[in-house]
Amino acid sequence: MTASPPRHLTLIGAGLAGSLLAILLSRRGWRITVYERRGDPRVADYESGRSINLALAERGRNALRQAGVEEAVMARTVMMRGRMVHPRDGGTPQLQRYGRDDSEVIWSVHRRDLNITLLQLAEDAGARFHFHRRLHTVDFDAGYARFIDDRDDSPHDIHFDTPLVGADGAGSALRAAMNRKSPLGERTEFLDHSYKELEIPPAADGGFMIEANALHIWPRGRYMCIALPNDEGTFTVTLFLPNEGDPGFATVRSGAEAEALFAREFADALPLIPNLRRDWERHPPGLLGTLHLDRWHLGGKAVLLGDAAHAMVPFHGQGMNCAFEDCVALANLLEAHDDTAHAFAAFEAERKPNAAAIQQMALDNYLEMRDHVADPAFLLQRELEHELQRRWPTRFVPHYTMVTFLHTPYAVALQRTRLQQRILAEATAGHATLERIDWTALERIVHERLPVLEGAH
Repeated sequence: MTASPPRHLTLIGAGLAGSLLAILLSRRGWRITVYERRGDPRVADYESGRSINLALAERGRNALRQAGVEEAVMARTVMMRGRMVHPRDGGTPQLQRYGRDDSEVIWSVHRRDLNITLLQLAEDAGARFHFHRRLHTVDFDAGYARFIDDRDDSPHDIHFDTPLVGADGAGSALRAAMNRKSPLGERTEFLDHSYKELEIPPAADGGFMIEANALHIWPRGRYMCIALPNDEGTFTVTLFLPNEGDPGFATVRSGAEAEALFAREFADALPLIPNLRRDWERHPPGLLGTLHLDRWHLGGKAVLLGDAAHAMVPFHGQGMNCAFEDCVALANLLEAHDDTAHAFAAFEAERKPNAAAIQQMALDNYLEMRDHVADPAFLLQRELEHELQRRWPTRFVPHYTMVTFLHTPYAVALQRTRLQQRILAEATAGHATLERIDWTALERIVHERLPVLEGAH
C-alpha cells in the first residue's frame, strides 16, 4: 500500500489565527504555505500602538491544547481574577471576580509574544512562511495570485492549485479579492468610539505598579480606560473615547490635552503613565467596528476565518478565542471532508451563527463595562446571579461563565443570557437587597425556563 500524498493549503496571514491553523494542520501531515504582508516579527520591529492586549479564556486554551501548544503559550501569560474597578472619586478600587474562585479566571497575554510563539511552533511543525508578501490580486479560476513587497514595490507571482484560507484580519486582502469575484454581502458597523494605547511601566524593582492579577477598569459612563498586565511587569493601557464630543478624540488631540483629561477623570492612573504625552502623539486612534458577511467562502476555492470573517469590538475579550475555535473547527472539517467545498460550507454553517452571537455580546459588554459596573442595580443583579448559580449551578449559569469558562456555543450562551437577564431584572425590581427575594418562586422559574446546561457544574 502506498500512503496518500499530503494535502496542501495556502494561508493568507501569519497572525494568531493563521499561525494556529498552520500548527493544527501541519501536525496532521498537511503541507502548509503562509504569506504575510508584514516582516517577520522575530527579526523586525513589530507593529505597535494598535494591538489591545488579549484575554485568553478557556475556549482559546482548549484550541491551544488541541494543537499541543498550550504549555508554551501559558508560560507568558498573567492571571486575571476579575475587574478591578477604580472609582472616579479616587476611593479604594474594588475587585469584581469573573468566576467563583481561581479555577475561573482569564489570562492576559501580549499579542506580539503570542504571535511569535505560535509562528515559531508552526514553522517547527513544517509550515513554510513568506514574509513581506501583501496579497494584491487573485485569479481564482486560473489559480494565480500576485503579492507585493512593500519595501520596494516588487511583485511576486505564484500559481496555486490549493484552497486559500484568509486569516489576514479585519482588513483582509483575500476577502477583498473574493468580493470582486463574487460579492459576499459585506457590511461594517463602526462604533462611534475609538481607542488609544498607552503603557504603565514596571516599578523600580521590576514588579507591577498596581495589582497584577486583575483587569483594571476606570468606568466613566460614555468612556472608559482599562489596563491589562504583561508578564514583564508592564500594563497595556487602553483608553476608549467617543469620536466626537467632549471628551472625545475630536477635542482631545494633543498629549497635553490627554494629560489634562487623565488628571480630571483618571487621577490615580495618571502618575502610573510617565510617557502619556509621547505615546498619545505617536499612536493614532484605532477604529472599532463589527464586520458582517452573508457568505464566508467561495465554493472550495477560498474561505475566511477569524477577524477576516467576523471582526468584532474587543469588549468581551473573545475575538482571539473565537478565532482559535474557528481554527479547530476548520481543521477538523478539512480532515473529515475530502471535498474542500463541503468542508468550507460546513464550517460556515457551524461557526457563522456563533460568530454573530459573540459579536452582539461584545457590543453588549461595552455598555456593561462603561456604564453598569458601578451601578447599584447592576451590582444587585450580579449578587443574585451568583446566589442562583450557587443554588442551581447546572441550570443558572452566569453569562460570563458560559462565554469564558465553558465551551457552550456562543449562540446558546446568548439565548440563555437573554432569558437569565429577564429573570434577574424581574426578581430584583423594587429591591435594594436580596433580603425579601421569594426563593420558592425563583426556584420554580429557574427550573421552568432553564434546562440543565451541558458542561455546567
